[in-house]
Amino acid sequence: MYGLIGYPLSHSFSSRYFSNKFNSLGLNDHLYTAFPLKDFDREFPALLQEFPNLRGLNVTIPFKERIIPFLDSLSDEAAMIGAVNCIQFKNGRLIGHNTDACGFEESLVPFLKNKKNGKALVLGTGGASKAVYHVLKKLGFEVIFVSRNPDQNQIAYQEIDSILMRNTSLIVNTTPLGMSPEIAKCPLLPYHLLNEDHILYDLVYNPEKTLFLQKGEANNCTVKNGFEMLTLQAEKSWEIWKN
Repeated sequence: MYGLIGYPLSHSFSSRYFSNKFNSLGLNDHLYTAFPLKDFDREFPALLQEFPNLRGLNVTIPFKERIIPFLDSLSDEAAMIGAVNCIQFKNGRLIGHNTDACGFEESLVPFLKNKKNGKALVLGTGGASKAVYHVLKKLGFEVIFVSRNPDQNQIAYQEIDSILMRNTSLIVNTTPLGMSPEIAKCPLLPYHLLNEDHILYDLVYNPEKTLFLQKGEANNCTVKNGFEMLTLQAEKSWEIWKN
């Protein structure tokens, strides 16, 4: 048994993806299911007790950081990132991995062309943003986090001005804003300052083009949603679970 933990889980890409994958591989004894955990601290240990045949779990919003104290160890990359989206069950131990970083990097790089420098704005500060930050620093970007409630070393949306936008080549949305069914929402950006020099990447994949991406496209930006990243991280999870 494999599964996905998060809350809420109104629609799960992972359940469909892995169910189809198991069918295509003829793995009729493999099952993947979604486990929405509202009371995480109580329900996660109970889940492990109820399903002793679990062999792997994916982790999504809002538990990518909260899961870490429940694990026995972390991969080197997950430890550097500080967030986990894949759990490997091996020899009675729970090992945390981060496959978001791999998925994000492989899906982003072909779109960068000659823009592997300059500033990148990362919208949101949750678990997914940590994997994005890890990759962007590796690629040589100066990363600026944007938050509705900024902490130290973060800025508010209202602080994004024409000078910052002119020096920014990449904007990554790691928030759930615009995700179905709330498709009329988008991050509070000065969209009129966007142009063909900007790349907009949205980790949201449903709908295919969020309002964030639509506004970028209307201003001649290169746009990319999170579907390919999601597929790549799922495949990386499967590689880990098979070992």
